[in-house]
Amino acid sequence: MLHIKYDGKVYEYAEGTTYEEIAKDFQSKYAARIALVIANGKIRELLKAPERDTEISFLTYADDAGHKSYVRTATMVLMRAMYDILPEVHPDQIKVEFSIGKGYYISVRGVNLTEAIVAKAEARMRELVELAEPIHKQAMPKDEAIAIFVQMHMQDKVKLFRYRRSSTINVYNMGSYYDYYYGYMLPHAGYVPYFSLQAYESGMILNLPDKEAPEVVSPFEPRKQLFTTLSQATDWGMKLGIDTVGDLNDQICEGKLNDLILVQEALQERRIGEIAKDIASRDGVKFVMIAGPSSSGKTTFSHRLSIQLRTLGLVPHPIALDDYFKNRSETPRDENGDYNFECLEALDVEQFNKDMSDLLAGKEVELPTFNFKTGMREYRGNVKKLGKDDILVLEGIHGLNDAMSYSLPNSSKYKIYISALTSLNIDEHNRIPTTDGRLIRRMVRDARTRGASAKRTIQMWPSVRKGEEENIFPYQEKADAFFNSVLIYELAVLKQFAEPLLFNITEEEPEYYEAKRLLKFLEYFLGVSTEHLPNNSIVREFVGGSCFPV
Repeated sequence: MLHIKYDGKVYEYAEGTTYEEIAKDFQSKYAARIALVIANGKIRELLKAPERDTEISFLTYADDAGHKSYVRTATMVLMRAMYDILPEVHPDQIKVEFSIGKGYYISVRGVNLTEAIVAKAEARMRELVELAEPIHKQAMPKDEAIAIFVQMHMQDKVKLFRYRRSSTINVYNMGSYYDYYYGYMLPHAGYVPYFSLQAYESGMILNLPDKEAPEVVSPFEPRKQLFTTLSQATDWGMKLGIDTVGDLNDQICEGKLNDLILVQEALQERRIGEIAKDIASRDGVKFVMIAGPSSSGKTTFSHRLSIQLRTLGLVPHPIALDDYFKNRSETPRDENGDYNFECLEALDVEQFNKDMSDLLAGKEVELPTFNFKTGMREYRGNVKKLGKDDILVLEGIHGLNDAMSYSLPNSSKYKIYISALTSLNIDEHNRIPTTDGRLIRRMVRDARTRGASAKRTIQMWPSVRKGEEENIFPYQEKADAFFNSVLIYELAVLKQFAEPLLFNITEEEPEYYEAKRLLKFLEYFLGVSTEHLPNNSIVREFVGGSCFPV
């Protein structure tokens, strides 16, 4: 018999009993369905069985790791359904491209997904859920795994595993369908009953719950500008011959990284120039409002945009909306009693509108500077008066919210949404969340500029993400222009800076699981130095060496 300790009590189970069977005895203690087990301090899949006496706790769909396992498993169920209904389509023609809100956009190369095909795929998915089709996992030698994926026509995985240092690969299968997933999976298809599938553009949207409401599938909300920007990034990646991490590693090995950097930087500079021309072509624009989530590269972008505006005869003046923070004693607090710097109420919106309206009226205005050490707004003689060619470049998280600039005519504002919208995939079925790229960016920058540990950055990240969901994403479609700040090569550069920070998090710390996940993720990339990075690159904002004050 095995002795299983849970919440201070010891329970006996027969040897060979899986964690899934054990979890059934404790499910009533959790509001959401159990997804994973923590056994002796390590996350394990429910399909495993304890091999010795073990102390356990559980993770549910409402936990980050549990929710990610739901998304992966639902993706595999969809892939199996497509394998069944379109046997002539090779699995590596199917790509999980990017997320749009709570939905995941999936395309099939060479196939226009009609509503009839998508309806058939959804019906097959529901059959698999009803059957509770088992998901089996097998750790096999790398050569054997590669042979399976050659047979399955998954060349993206074959290429990925070429750079795999481990001698074994975890391969999952549902019947005769085999696949690889980066992260934990659920025991069978019956674990993912909450989803919807709908045709969208030339592909389809797999809509799934979020961890805050793990049994609720909200209606899909199309975001046309976001979709277009992400699609353009994907198209450019394909033109460069880089669709997956394996493609990127190939180019690094072939000595093509320098050319890739130059092309990527040129593409970004061209886009910045296009935005500058659009601004200059609009009569009456005096305020360029730049907003985006954390670690989007807003500061470097605003400097590079200002240079482009100067080439068009305009005189840009950068202003940080953070300089309009209320004094610390007036800053609102959140539900935990901490200062809430993310909410609109943390800013002196009234003073901002008065100053901007006065500038628009041709008056001379002294602008404030916020002293983050003292927590006080100060006036240091920064006087501005707008001339004919002057234009203010304002950067801050509330820049797209009209409540921030309520007194300014719409014709005087040009709004830009910036984010690091990753289009690179690990392989065709394993996407890289944009939030992972931004988290790694922020981790590296915070360590360099603030001496902050990776542990602290990971601790703060949920609060940062909550602020983005409330204050930035709802307004992104109101932007006049989107700018994607991601560079297809950047994770290979960030890797060397991030890994030592993540290794510094120990097993005893709650942030260890996230650190371990990110370390495993970074293993897929070949690391490269910063030697060939231009000093005005957005990546320089995070790794250092920028020519701008960042």
